[in-house]
Amino acid sequence: MTKKGTASMARDEKDAGLPHSSHWGRFDGRLLDDGRLDVRAHPDDPDPSPILGNFTDALRHRARIARPAVRRGWLEDGPGPDDRRGRDAYVEVPWDEVLDRVAGELERVRDAHGPQSVFGGSYGWASAGRFHHAQSQLHRFLNTALGGYVRSVGSYSAGASTFLLPHLMGSYEAISRHNVTWEQIAQHTDMILAFGGMAVKNSNIAAGGISKHIERGMMARAASRGARFVNVSPLRGDFPAEARAEWIAPTPGTDTAMMLAMMHVLDAEDLADRAFLESHCVGADRLLAYVRGEADGTAKTPDWAATITGIDAATITGLARDAARGRTLVTVAHSLQRAEHGEQPVWAGLALAAMLGQIGAPGGGYNYALGSLGHTGRVPVGLPLPTLSQGRNGVSAFIPCARIADMLLDPGASFDFNGATMAYPDIRLVYWAGGNPFHHHQDLSRLARAFARVETLIVQDFAWTASARHADIVLPATMSLEREDIGAASTDTRIVAMRALSTPFAEARDDYRIFRGLAERMGCDAEFSEGRDTEGWLRHLYETTRAALEAGGHAAPDFDAFRAAGEIALPNPVDDGGLLRAFRTDPVAHPLATPSGRIELFSETIDGFGYPDCPGHPAWLEREEVPSAEYPLWLVSNQPASRLHSQLDYGAASQAAKRQGREVASLNPADARNRNISDGELLRIRSPRGACLAAAKVDDAVAAGVVNLPTGAWYDPIEIDGQRICRHGNPNAVTRDAGTSRLGQGSTGQLCCVEVERWDGPIDDIRAFDPPVTG
Repeated sequence: MTKKGTASMARDEKDAGLPHSSHWGRFDGRLLDDGRLDVRAHPDDPDPSPILGNFTDALRHRARIARPAVRRGWLEDGPGPDDRRGRDAYVEVPWDEVLDRVAGELERVRDAHGPQSVFGGSYGWASAGRFHHAQSQLHRFLNTALGGYVRSVGSYSAGASTFLLPHLMGSYEAISRHNVTWEQIAQHTDMILAFGGMAVKNSNIAAGGISKHIERGMMARAASRGARFVNVSPLRGDFPAEARAEWIAPTPGTDTAMMLAMMHVLDAEDLADRAFLESHCVGADRLLAYVRGEADGTAKTPDWAATITGIDAATITGLARDAARGRTLVTVAHSLQRAEHGEQPVWAGLALAAMLGQIGAPGGGYNYALGSLGHTGRVPVGLPLPTLSQGRNGVSAFIPCARIADMLLDPGASFDFNGATMAYPDIRLVYWAGGNPFHHHQDLSRLARAFARVETLIVQDFAWTASARHADIVLPATMSLEREDIGAASTDTRIVAMRALSTPFAEARDDYRIFRGLAERMGCDAEFSEGRDTEGWLRHLYETTRAALEAGGHAAPDFDAFRAAGEIALPNPVDDGGLLRAFRTDPVAHPLATPSGRIELFSETIDGFGYPDCPGHPAWLEREEVPSAEYPLWLVSNQPASRLHSQLDYGAASQAAKRQGREVASLNPADARNRNISDGELLRIRSPRGACLAAAKVDDAVAAGVVNLPTGAWYDPIEIDGQRICRHGNPNAVTRDAGTSRLGQGSTGQLCCVEVERWDGPIDDIRAFDPPVTG
């Protein structure tokens, strides 16, 4: 990947390539004679993402799916539960035949069991394009052809906070994305108290695309002005060097206890903003009764917290006092709520910020997930973007995103979620497009058993992921690099005319063409396509934005001019601080969308649910999984720096980050020494759920008692001595599949307990990127 100056990126330069966009950056690409891609980052991007390098060798890789394929067992025996999924061979079939089979199977299941027996799985990260968006295409098709489908709500990234924060402050989007901006931090903030850090590998990513990566530079500006960044995390690398961050490493999962102790200091030393608590919050008295120990007999003092967090009481006390001295911003990363009782640190961080009284002030207060994605810390553009309608879903049944294995393994079972008691639907067919649940989900052996229970699993993707290898029918889709599309994001001031940089690989087809072929066979093409081909849809979707620009008195080029230019700039939005600024200024005129209209430090609604794992105020709750003699280490399975989730794990940037072809697990020198593990050796990470192999990196930037293995290595299981081991280093081979609480039912994949040991057993080659046997 190369980066060129602005002058050399002119649209008429012969070797400049064509414009394209990805979730990790805007770029120009040019196909080389050897099938590789020359990728050049956008000239205006001050800090391009290194994972653009994954595109260079992605187009013609052996992991691509060349032709439609049907699992031999399904082809011979027909639909039904089958534990051969993931191990069976495939038979390649012509497109007409496979589309006939898929349409027939969809009609069979619809007619015999109803659309409520179909689960539409897609996670929305397949492409930054607004039209060729696999999730929208799949859901539109299922709504059109079947009348609906069982859907999921929430996400693996923010499963707990998505459903907690609306009870406390109203709009989740406003709290995470239209709140404190990086420009405010650079100008106003004195202390950034970041629970979970602000790793730029995370802010490299923004759904729909990102033209300028500004986070590193803004942190440098703030630090140069004297702003103090405090990284509360088991990983020192959760801040860039430019922030000059202090590192405080509590025991993983104990941030809530630390926050409660800081609240105790603010209360006991009369440093809390009582006026703000009175005017803008409800429930402070109930929360403070708990903090003081009046409610349960245990005062949440720094000494109390020190025994839980491993951070000395003087440090906790000093942080609380310092936070009250200036403009302080409290942030909580996605990572904290991806753990058991994940709702609690999100709520406790809000309560801590409320006691400081700066919510809504420029550069101060509370911002959930700032730095966890590239969308955060920016101002929304405020214009309608090209968006494909998904139609109407006639099925009311849904599940929280991370509960898919529970649904498939235990149909009809009841579960609690966000105040309701629900039942898992009986799913007969799963259709997954543009996603890889064998990356996102936990306890992958359990997930494999779950997928063995359905009658038919259809996967539509461009590569042989582990999900595709478990499918009954595999449909080869194109990559975004092989499509014409429009790239746009709600917080980016550029819209990109994404050009096809290559012809489709082998027999791959884009999702729209695949679904249109199915719609024709099922008699609903007119409704699904509305008579438009791809070009017609792109022009139709673009017109919404063009018309809005024109109505606002801005430059509004037509579609042909837009495509010729490669991109258009949107007007810069005004940083008004969002609804929290308005609420701070006048809480009566601008109430929050909560029952009280104010910030709920104690929620009568949540308290009324009666959930012992999520009471009516933030609390320290004992965890079910804690270190033991057999599993003494905390595994932190965070997001990778070398790819988006598991996407393009076979790409050059991702491969360069591996050792011996395996994912790298980092551990503290003391823990390595105690286990006789040297840097670069292979090790086995094991838990009660399973095991995986990884290459060791001995690193003092990892707290003692912690091993860090990022997610995203393609699942590559093998049986060794009766144990199922991922030889490639996928941490979800060992993580725990349980909900955060009955409120959010989010993923708890960030933390679990493991043991690590040097691996002296057989060392097989990685097979994750080799196509399965076909014939």
